[in-house]
Amino acid sequence: MTYSSPRAWLAGCAVAASVILLTSCTSGGDDSKASNAPSSSESQAATGSSEKKFTKQAQAALATVHGGKLVEAGAERVTDGIHTEPSLSEGKTYKLNLVCVGKGSAQLTFTPTSAGPKTEVPCDQSVVQQRITVHKPIRIDVDGAKGSTGVIAWQIDAV
Repeated sequence: MTYSSPRAWLAGCAVAASVILLTSCTSGGDDSKASNAPSSSESQAATGSSEKKFTKQAQAALATVHGGKLVEAGAERVTDGIHTEPSLSEGKTYKLNLVCVGKGSAQLTFTPTSAGPKTEVPCDQSVVQQRITVHKPIRIDVDGAKGSTGVIAWQIDAV
């Protein structure tokens, strides 16, 4: 091969490199066995995108019921659940707002159980509200039911 200018020579090198890369990427495998499944990084990106979308939806739902002074708030994956021991003042009343966005449901429990009833939280974007009157330190747990996915968001307001 002869090239009349350096630019033509570079173009020829680029074409040759492209052919070599294309050949190495497509050879060595039986195309009939090729998988159309997304790679791990692609599925993680899709999951991350869904989580962001679900989190925004959950926070928007909570914003519609916000009342009182915000004490604590957050959002977690349904699979991780919520496990918090908020610093609440004894004898005061608070409102816990929960929303789950996704698929399935979650179970809200308090320790001690006298702090509030066990409640199911459906992952349908509806806000579940609980009044809490604190007599001693409490723990709030929200655990997703088996197979549930999505995001749970919560906020505790002093009333």
